[in-house]
Amino acid sequence: METVYGVVRSYARGAQVTLSCQTEGEVIKGDSLWDKTQHGCYVADYYVQTGTSGYVTSKCGSGGGGSSSSGYCKNVNAATLNLIKEFEGFVSKPSPDPIGLPTVGYGHLCQTKGCKEVKYSFPLTKATAEALLKDDIPKYTCIGKYLNSKATLNDYQWGALVSWVFNVGCGNAQSSNLVKRLNAGENPTTVIAGELPKWNKAGGKIMEGLKRRRAAEVKLAQTPSPYQAYPKCS
Repeated sequence: METVYGVVRSYARGAQVTLSCQTEGEVIKGDSLWDKTQHGCYVADYYVQTGTSGYVTSKCGSGGGGSSSSGYCKNVNAATLNLIKEFEGFVSKPSPDPIGLPTVGYGHLCQTKGCKEVKYSFPLTKATAEALLKDDIPKYTCIGKYLNSKATLNDYQWGALVSWVFNVGCGNAQSSNLVKRLNAGENPTTVIAGELPKWNKAGGKIMEGLKRRRAAEVKLAQTPSPYQAYPKCS
């Protein structure tokens, strides 16, 4: 990449990256858009396949992406996105989910009749469904509001918890024993492995799909990483 700035990180061709926000910058191959990745690095949008040459997430500094004032990540890594996509499944048009709630894309819960709040045209493509998912993710980083400074999470542990909250909701997460244990300073990997599998029921019945999802989230949380997501996003 030809740029006046020094290279701080390299990504292999075809590598998946998660975008926290986008901004205008130096023109590269006729494109002035730059993408901020989950590692806090800026990559020229020309080199990132997002499905469009325009914005697919919020503008950096607008409050919709990157870190909040408390420092925790408002986004998740590519492995987490793939996990959520796998278990939510792709729906191109608003349809009832297994418990009858109207959803579209990768688990977007409709807020209005016909999901009119969605800014992407129906039927969604997998690219626009992923863009919608990335728009939704910051809502489910609410768990960062419930944790104290005794909790330290890397990006895979954080991703596992965000996937869990995406599934169970912020209210359930806030009152959970998992949050209490993390706030007591217990080891995050131990807490996640012990608490997430308990969340395997819907309507009082154990669901095989939820058992598999919890197992996948626990496995994700066990992935080593040098990147911190809470309390400071690196």
